[in-house]
Amino acid sequence: MSPEPTSSKATSPGAAAPAATAAAPAERPQATVRYLDRADMEETFADSINGLIFDGQTLRIEFGVTRFDDVKPNAPITGRRYPACRLVLPPAAAVDLINRMQQIAAALTQAGVVRQAPRPGAELPKS
Repeated sequence: MSPEPTSSKATSPGAAAPAATAAAPAERPQATVRYLDRADMEETFADSINGLIFDGQTLRIEFGVTRFDDVKPNAPITGRRYPACRLVLPPAAAVDLINRMQQIAAALTQAGVVRQAPRPGAELPKS
């Protein structure tokens, strides 16, 4: 696909203003990236995270799906967990994922959906 021009300019957080001196190196212009949705893209369901590994270059997340065996009377419930998807992210995307998950956690906590667990060794608030 060819890039499409947009009317807005993208800037990165923390980007320095152009230097006033002529001795400063020229800054690379920021890329403008426009999001285009793909309604036909497949989705993958997962109900667990099987593994999470950061090797210094990439964050690898393996998502899993659990399949239960037929339930039989007077027998324990058994099942199997299969890998459903492996997601590999470069460090910048991993940091973005962490930041966005923290925002979601804060919103869920504020909405009362989840409660923040007390930290080990921290005193409980006095009522």
